[in-house]
Amino acid sequence: MATRGSRSEKVKRIFQQFDTNRDGGLNRDEMAALVVAVNPRVKFSDEQINAILDEVFRTYGEFIDGEKGLTYDGLLRTYDDGAGDVDRDFDALGLELNFDENKGASIVSEASSSSIADERVIESQKKQRTAAWAVSPHHGIVFDDTWKLVDDLEILLKRLKAKQAKDAKFRNDNFDAYSDAGWSRELGASAELSEKRVYWEESGPDYALFVKELGALRSRADGARSREEAFDGHMAIGRVLYEHQLFKEALICFKRSCELQPMDVRPHFRAGNCLYVLGKSKEAKEEFLLALESAEAGGNQWGYLLPQIYVNLGIALEGEGMVLSACEYYREAAILCPTHYRALKLLGSALFGVGEYRAAVKALEEAIFMKPDYADAHCDLASALHGMGEDERAIEVFQKAIDLKPGHVDALYNLGGLYMDLGRFQRASEMYTRVLAVWPNHWRAQLNKAVSLLGAGETEEAKKALKEALKMTNRVELHDAIYHLKQLQKKKVKTNGGTNGEAAFVIVDPSKFKTVGEKTTFRQDLGNALQIRAFQRLTRLNRCEVDLLKKEMNETDVPVSYSGSGGPQKSIRKPNLEEVLRKLLNFLKPETFQGAVKAINEKILSVLDETGSGRVDLGMFYAVLAPLCSGPPDKRKRIAFDALLWRPVNEGGSHIRKVDAVQYIKLLRAIFIPSHGASEMLEVHGETDTSMVSFNEFLVMFNDPDWGFDILSTLLKLETGDRNRHERHVCSVCRYPIIGSRFKEVKSHFSLCNQCYSEGKVPPNFKQDEYKFKEYGKEAEAMKDKCLCFNLQSRKDP
Repeated sequence: MATRGSRSEKVKRIFQQFDTNRDGGLNRDEMAALVVAVNPRVKFSDEQINAILDEVFRTYGEFIDGEKGLTYDGLLRTYDDGAGDVDRDFDALGLELNFDENKGASIVSEASSSSIADERVIESQKKQRTAAWAVSPHHGIVFDDTWKLVDDLEILLKRLKAKQAKDAKFRNDNFDAYSDAGWSRELGASAELSEKRVYWEESGPDYALFVKELGALRSRADGARSREEAFDGHMAIGRVLYEHQLFKEALICFKRSCELQPMDVRPHFRAGNCLYVLGKSKEAKEEFLLALESAEAGGNQWGYLLPQIYVNLGIALEGEGMVLSACEYYREAAILCPTHYRALKLLGSALFGVGEYRAAVKALEEAIFMKPDYADAHCDLASALHGMGEDERAIEVFQKAIDLKPGHVDALYNLGGLYMDLGRFQRASEMYTRVLAVWPNHWRAQLNKAVSLLGAGETEEAKKALKEALKMTNRVELHDAIYHLKQLQKKKVKTNGGTNGEAAFVIVDPSKFKTVGEKTTFRQDLGNALQIRAFQRLTRLNRCEVDLLKKEMNETDVPVSYSGSGGPQKSIRKPNLEEVLRKLLNFLKPETFQGAVKAINEKILSVLDETGSGRVDLGMFYAVLAPLCSGPPDKRKRIAFDALLWRPVNEGGSHIRKVDAVQYIKLLRAIFIPSHGASEMLEVHGETDTSMVSFNEFLVMFNDPDWGFDILSTLLKLETGDRNRHERHVCSVCRYPIIGSRFKEVKSHFSLCNQCYSEGKVPPNFKQDEYKFKEYGKEAEAMKDKCLCFNLQSRKDP
């Protein structure tokens, strides 16, 4: 870490470069020139420049020297507060430090009016060896006795580190391979944690002795002559512990500081940082909210810290899985500080995380414009481009991320996935091999490597890769993949351009697919139901009791608003809707909940909020969710009806408007059966109809096989049977073990899985004018059929 002296000298050189009239201050023109020069890739408008200058001159008013403008101390303060990156700006300007070899200190220009700067340059050796934050006039050590505490703590830490290193208990892990969340770990950009994560052994006697001696230091801080000095002591001890990554101990100090000065932003902020690093996202969020409350109550005093508070609050919310809510705070940070490239990167990544790809690309491109070597931003931009279907450009951007950081696991893994999607299996396997070189126990990369090798026709290599994956994890999908490989070897099938070693097949026209028996599902209905079922499992709505929707309706007080058409609605913003979803899906882990929100946003909210207002009709949203939740089908339909009844236009009665029922069913079909529903939404049927319908009449409309949502019956069949296995039966097309229903062709006796049947695939060696299939949900049904046929045959025989 650079000493305070060298850092302050860089700020001084920047100051001197732009103090063109040598009056010891930067006026608005000089400050504008500085802002433009250190952001060479950003094209600022006059309005943006004026807004930035207004904010600087207002926030740092105490450092404005009349017409001269911002003093050197003021510029130093802006860097201390994280408004810019000293090293980046210094390099961007092409400046150099000049050193006096005899004195070993930087030469300070006599033109400066700041005598304080000279004192900082020749500060004591004690302060030079301390992190830059400690001597900051606004965030550092204030009282002399606090320096004694810091010195004693450094001795204790040095002793502990030496003992643990001797016993091989102290280790560093380099996290350079992984994406950085852009975490603002401290109040100044220079105070970032090292990329090497430190692990301390906390169970031994050495650590216990350290904690005991640390307790004595805390007691000394508590025994200070004033409350302010005690606060200073605990904050300094916490900062040193944080720098050494002793987060639990640092948290104790920051919590004590909160007690001493509850309205001070800094201890809440740093306590939130510790809690987040310790994996306590919810508690971290609460501390950041307290910091935000204090900052807003303090007026301009803490205004310059708001962007970093917003950023870390957003990250803590993401840690809870609340990505839509996080987007709000990232936007606030970017508005307050337009050059905050991390806020823009985080905003772009979060927007990508909820499936809003175009907005994500825009934010990420802005972040890269400001910081072209931002590897993580390139990685997420490439992912967003892939989401939009711009695959070739995505490959280029992924490669740029890898060029910037060759061991970037996320970029390598995602590029492998993109190559897989494009059918370029050999390149995909190369990417997964590079992932495994950085992260040897990445079982998903090992599994995907096996699948890509299989797609490339390298069956033996694929088998070896699968065995390696099996050593890492015992997940059931690995066993299925191994069984699939054995089937391929046994049949010696040739690939037909299909993925994952898929056997040759012929796609048959839907009119040639016939069903035997009333229970056999039609091919197209099954295809639609499988898509709904996949969405249901991705969002875990099948684990959400439908009664919870009714409970939310009864307990949630949503104010009535008016839409553009003038009708009253109980509408809420998407981040508030995310909070409702969190209650309904409270059993999900944060990362799984993020995936659920993304799927719901892409499939449901994009249709309900077609105007892009950011608001959603909550009653209609509950009604759309109801058929997918768990519970008896009649109850699902009843609660869908109740959700429509809960809307302001129907509230208070037992009937709903027919036009609302029609609109609801059209929405269901548009969302879940888009091949039919999209065109239906363009039609206007009965929009002026003022008649009302009862629940029984609603059921008739809902269950209509042509215009309703009768596909729910097929979905229910999948819910109860899509995990059923059929002994040793494999699909005659994809060669995977059949799970769910088995569709047996009654003439040629080959069998298809759910997916291949729904896609109309048949083996090429069975060419027929038409194909008749019978569906077996369980193998017991097939055995019963077989016995019945055997008995009939026996009776025919003389």
